[in-house]
Amino acid sequence: MSMIKIENLTFSYPSSYDNIFENVSFQIDTDWKLGFVGRNGRGKTTFLNLLLGKYDYKGKIISSVKFDYFPYPVKDKNRLTTEILQDICPNAEEWEIIRELSYLQVNADVLWRSFNTLSNGEQTKILLSALFLNDENFLLIDEPTNYLDTKAREIVSAYLQKKKGFILVSHDRYFLDGCIDHILSINRADIEVQSGSFSSWIENFERRQEAEIAQNDRLAKDIKRLNQSSKRSADWSHKVEASKVGAADKGYIGHKAAKMMKRSKAIEARQQQAIKTKSSLLKNIETADNLKISPLSFHSDTLVSLSNIKIFYNEIEICEPVSFSVKQRERIIIDGLNGSGKSSLLKLLIGENIKHTGLAEISSGIIISYVPQCTDHLEGNLSDFCILNNIDESLFKAILRKMAFERIQFEKDITDFSAGQKKKILIAKSLCEKAHLYVWDEPLNFMDVYSRIQIEQLIREFSPTMILVEHDKVFRDTVATKIIQL
Repeated sequence: MSMIKIENLTFSYPSSYDNIFENVSFQIDTDWKLGFVGRNGRGKTTFLNLLLGKYDYKGKIISSVKFDYFPYPVKDKNRLTTEILQDICPNAEEWEIIRELSYLQVNADVLWRSFNTLSNGEQTKILLSALFLNDENFLLIDEPTNYLDTKAREIVSAYLQKKKGFILVSHDRYFLDGCIDHILSINRADIEVQSGSFSSWIENFERRQEAEIAQNDRLAKDIKRLNQSSKRSADWSHKVEASKVGAADKGYIGHKAAKMMKRSKAIEARQQQAIKTKSSLLKNIETADNLKISPLSFHSDTLVSLSNIKIFYNEIEICEPVSFSVKQRERIIIDGLNGSGKSSLLKLLIGENIKHTGLAEISSGIIISYVPQCTDHLEGNLSDFCILNNIDESLFKAILRKMAFERIQFEKDITDFSAGQKKKILIAKSLCEKAHLYVWDEPLNFMDVYSRIQIEQLIREFSPTMILVEHDKVFRDTVATKIIQL
């Protein structure tokens, strides 16, 4: 067992004038399976990079362990997988590597294939297994689920549950519950460490916030009542003091006035204490304002009809024939293993030149709003982004504000945003667009939990017609009306 101690940590990027961390102190145990959560842009990946020694900072980070980081940067993906693993875990025996791969349900023959021929899911599993074979190191795992299908997420979660200790950044609620025993949360005003699952942590967090809201309401009423009572007592004291003029017993009247003024001061002191207590509340309250969408109604009930569609990649058939139709107000999840053609099927629907056989009928005049999986194309400032995409800038920024963007971020270049913030830009753009059909490819990648809940509530309230690829089990169970398996 070893401790990682953080003492008075303060950090901001050289190009920024706002601190990401300010006088932060806490400690964690390297035996913990630690889930690391918090709103997008609050500094989760930044903190991992601070542990890795990538930036200068004020304060202290005290640790006796050496850190490894996932995703591991593979420079030459054309090499054999076994050669890459020799670089990552040079002391591991081949049988140990094969054993770890078997836990992750990866066939050992991948070791003698070029790394770039493997699916993203296979690459994720292989790199995780290799990094865990460095027994003397402590692993920092940053968003491993983004390239994993639903089944693979369950496998990796079970794999991590058997490991000794790590820090895991993830927003997949079901995935976290399957493999962690502690939570590290970056809140609005502080950093919190708690034992238990993600579900137990968020339940406790929300209960505390509800209790603080109730206490805040009570104190607001008390402050108003005490203010009126203090003012009334002071007024009475002044009136009694004024009655001394011409009175026979001025001493008695003066004593009575002083007593009433003392009571007024006591009430005022209670009021100030209530104000002080109230000011300490609601600092970590997480608001998730309701989002809106404006789906268009179509003249026909059926918008899309696919018949015996097979997708090809480099002349290779990558999925069995699939047939289904999309009717108004349906929310269809496209499911399947990594590399089964899910994203290609969505691109076919939006008119991209995807090699396929079968018949894809898209109703004439249909308007589609598309959210791609990748955010690498995003650059420039938000105003230019709105002009380029012909969307209302005021509405767009209002949506981002509801998704926890601070106003100060509107002045930054998009390339400086976190991965989750970039995904929110694409979602906000789609919410600005009036469409008959919304086609979203893994919209929740890198998105924080509160934003996921916002989008779930949005879809349930407005019931837009949608086709989605998404592997977050809680989200799928909440919004899907149908699941199509590739």
